[in-house]
Amino acid sequence: MPKLINLSPKKSLNHSRLLFTLAIGSLFLIAPLLSTAKIYQAEDYIHPVAPAKEHAKLSFIIAKQLQYQHYRQMVLDDKLSSKVFDAFIKFLDPNRTFFLASDIKKFERFRLLIDNNFRRGELDNAFGAFNLYQKRHAQRLTYTLNLLENHFNELDLSKNESLILKRDKLAWPKDLTEQNNLSRKQLKNLIISFKLAGKKDKEIQKLLIKRYKSQLNRIKQTNSEDAFRIYINALAESYDPHTQYFSPRVSENFDIQMSLSLEGIGAMLQSEDGYTKVKRLVPAGPAEKAGQLKAGDRIVSVGQGTGGELVDVIGWRLDDVVQLIRGKKGTTVRLELIPQKSKDEHKTKTIKIVRNTVKLEEQAAKQEIIEITDNNGQKKKIGVIDIPAFYIDFRAAQAGDPNYKSTTRDVKKLIKELKEKNIDGLVIDLRNDGGGSLQEVNSLVGLFIKSGPTVQIKSADGRIAQLRDEDESVDYTGPLAVLVNRLSASASEIFAGAIQDYNRGLIIGNQTFGKGTVQALQPLEQGQLKLTHAKFYRVSGGSTQNLGVLPDITFPALYDKDDIGESSLPEALPWDQVDKVDYDNFPALNTTFATLQEMHKKRVAHDPDFLYIQETIERIDKKKDKKTVSLNFSIRQKEYQKSRQEQLAIENKRRIAKGEKPFKNIKELDEDEDVLGLNDDHDKDEEDDKKKGDSHTMLLESAHILLDFIHLKQDKLVNK
Repeated sequence: MPKLINLSPKKSLNHSRLLFTLAIGSLFLIAPLLSTAKIYQAEDYIHPVAPAKEHAKLSFIIAKQLQYQHYRQMVLDDKLSSKVFDAFIKFLDPNRTFFLASDIKKFERFRLLIDNNFRRGELDNAFGAFNLYQKRHAQRLTYTLNLLENHFNELDLSKNESLILKRDKLAWPKDLTEQNNLSRKQLKNLIISFKLAGKKDKEIQKLLIKRYKSQLNRIKQTNSEDAFRIYINALAESYDPHTQYFSPRVSENFDIQMSLSLEGIGAMLQSEDGYTKVKRLVPAGPAEKAGQLKAGDRIVSVGQGTGGELVDVIGWRLDDVVQLIRGKKGTTVRLELIPQKSKDEHKTKTIKIVRNTVKLEEQAAKQEIIEITDNNGQKKKIGVIDIPAFYIDFRAAQAGDPNYKSTTRDVKKLIKELKEKNIDGLVIDLRNDGGGSLQEVNSLVGLFIKSGPTVQIKSADGRIAQLRDEDESVDYTGPLAVLVNRLSASASEIFAGAIQDYNRGLIIGNQTFGKGTVQALQPLEQGQLKLTHAKFYRVSGGSTQNLGVLPDITFPALYDKDDIGESSLPEALPWDQVDKVDYDNFPALNTTFATLQEMHKKRVAHDPDFLYIQETIERIDKKKDKKTVSLNFSIRQKEYQKSRQEQLAIENKRRIAKGEKPFKNIKELDEDEDVLGLNDDHDKDEEDDKKKGDSHTMLLESAHILLDFIHLKQDKLVNK
């Protein structure tokens, strides 16, 4: 274990040696350095970047387009200038680690000049701040590397110190001494995390040296386009989080992802606090079908093939991480992850995904039947239609192919099949459905209502248009429920909102994502601008933006709203409402909600899977509230062991209740494929679903709720 020895200055230490030691910033480690010690200098890795000649014109054009074409019509003035300033500094230093308080004080002089800078195409202030950030970043990395290379065994892990994890609301370090102390503590925290994960000291030292050297080399590769992109996006994302400038290289990656022609893993990624974070999975893509990668997971390292070296990607540019993950169809990529549901950063897992292309037919809606025995002992059939995306084969449709694929056409066929099997009710499963074709969601609503408006769309100029179902025919008139979760977004929310507004069916699950805005791509001389130009509203007048759709019957939330969802994004457009439109709704359903919720609670009160999910969520929430961590290894080890024992106890409680063999120890628990026990319900293997037992939990309970609803309605009719 690294141990700090007595490092007070010795009288024999000559003056020049002391000054040399102080010069590299080791204000707390002033033991004599060996002549063979490797010293990293920040100056060897930094090079100032200057705006390219096209950037001045481009910045002016983008600022003008945002001001006059964005849905949120904001004047480029001092107020917006101040907001862009804060966003830019946060982009560069989100955890207030690199800049000193004196740096921020210097920057303040151009806080209210940014609007003028954009009008004139001036970028000197922004590039000056970026270059200082690069310098400070390199200083932190070289400082930490010097500790790792020359003082690793002197870091004291028995000292009672603590580290504040989230610093975004704290003051910047006031001087180099305070900053060095922070860097030392952050390094100790990393070392402890790796030790808790079972890694040995030499392995930890080697891994971290490699990580920080890699980050230093990436600083050397930074160019003017990187600086420009960050600055312009500080402006763009001050309007809303879905408005972005794509540089030519990033634009190419975006186009490939949108066309689904990418030979990769089928995941949308984003950069957050130095990590590459999974934004969402492409329906029916390799990652979703593998069932191990989830939205919110953070990628720590990437390896090629089944045995290739894992390359640490913390601190990498997003487009470089994308290049590393992308590869030929049929090849394997390995990802080391910090799972979204794990708040312990040392608790990583490594998964394998075989790269492939996403095929439209694999995204098609699917049906199944769940058989349930009701309270009277009678067998009932609940049909389920799983819709992974709102898709349409535009090319085939435009070519006149009578068999072109689309969500509505497929669901229409599935409903017919289920009706022929005499189902008693139908559940539409929209969990993890991130949306898709607006045309398709409009026509899909039409399968369940006679005719009428389905959604309102308000443009930046205030005009409101409606999408309507004009087809009087109804394909399904029976009892209906829609199952949603936090990852149900955009078109999914329009469908769920319309079904709820029309009183056509129950909405079950969790509050949805809240993505109620419309974007369009605008080509630029260099790259593209993705700009928000409209907003969705329900027929009842309320927006789906930010708030999403609130379920009638609520399930435990598997995703943290603070981490995932529109409301978690900075500068997200607010919820608001417009006038309600005329539509013929069905009789009110809300008189049954309280009874249904009580029946649901009573049923799951002793359900092992629901109890497990609830207890695990509560356990994670407690950890989330923790603001600081101890840097005493012994204390952290005890905390970690206690936490793992709690996890083992919760898991075994579930297994025993289900008649399964409990795990003997933590090792057995870790060897289980779903160590967190919270797999989503879209697993790749139906037989494995049945063996696993918990993968169908939410869907099965939705079927029970719908059956309860059917009985309540029947009882009401009988008692009239």
